[in-house]
Amino acid sequence: MKKSKGPLILHSIFWGLILMFIIIIVMLQNGVVTLKDYVLSFGVFGIINVSIFYINYIFLIPSLIKKRKKYWLYMLSFFALIAIAALLKTTIAVLNPTELLHYTMDGKTKETPVNTFVLNSAFSAGFFLVASCLIKFTIDWFSNERIQRNLESERREMELQFLKSQLNPHFLFNSLNNIYSLAYQKSDKTADAIMKLSEIMRYMIYESNTPTVALNKEVDYLINYIELQKIRFKDGAFIELTLNGEIDNQKIVPLMLISFVENAFKHGVVNDPENPVKINIIANQKILHFSVINKKNAQNKDAQGGVGLPNVERRLQLVYPDRYKLNVVNSATHYTCELMIDI
Repeated sequence: MKKSKGPLILHSIFWGLILMFIIIIVMLQNGVVTLKDYVLSFGVFGIINVSIFYINYIFLIPSLIKKRKKYWLYMLSFFALIAIAALLKTTIAVLNPTELLHYTMDGKTKETPVNTFVLNSAFSAGFFLVASCLIKFTIDWFSNERIQRNLESERREMELQFLKSQLNPHFLFNSLNNIYSLAYQKSDKTADAIMKLSEIMRYMIYESNTPTVALNKEVDYLINYIELQKIRFKDGAFIELTLNGEIDNQKIVPLMLISFVENAFKHGVVNDPENPVKINIIANQKILHFSVINKKNAQNKDAQGGVGLPNVERRLQLVYPDRYKLNVVNSATHYTCELMIDI
């Protein structure tokens, strides 16, 4: 995702305005501006102001507020930075009173009291910290808005691609052809097969349009898909589906797990009772553990997973950034996909 130039522009504008303000103040307060004035005002004080600004921007806000939600610790750190900055500036001012405590007004040289300088320094430090917060939260807000728009756009695109790969003439032809065979044989399974196909299509077209769905609905979708695919295998398809944990109380982004099951049917051996396809789903304390293990089909020369898994992983990156772990093991005889999501 392309990075925006907005933050750099906003930072440049802010520091440009601060630089202009300091130049005006230095020139107004001192009739003759010396090199030492600039060194102290722009160099030493500038380093202090920039340091506390970016300590707050880069470390305190992301770590204490956004990540750990330690608001009380952040406030302590906030005021500690003000105190440290005021102490440093006051110490430098006491050591350089001519340049920092003395100023010229109406042709007369006056002196700023130390306690007043301390308050001014604390106010100045507070200003830079507050400005840091405002800029940080403003940039993050616009960034989140942009990310949400991109996520929504890419989510729709991924779902369209997924639907295209599933609801294609080949899939519908095979399903309807199998159902026709059952109907021709007057099999009792015909009505059940039609119902499962109907439920699959309804879930894919209508129920999966929401950002998240109940995990039990996603599981029902997988079960219907498995049962419908079993019709194709006259010798039987051997699938072991294990469910554990809080399946009914969790939510997941829809159509996230089907590609792994689909790949097992497309590229694996499903009619070997000694090596059944093993699908395991565990949902505990906001953690979803999902795995599919299948025996590899030696006659299938296509790469396991095809384009499906890259699409799934891209979608995981979009909707679960830094909250998932996908492990794929391609051994000589078996193919294993293991997915963990912080849901």
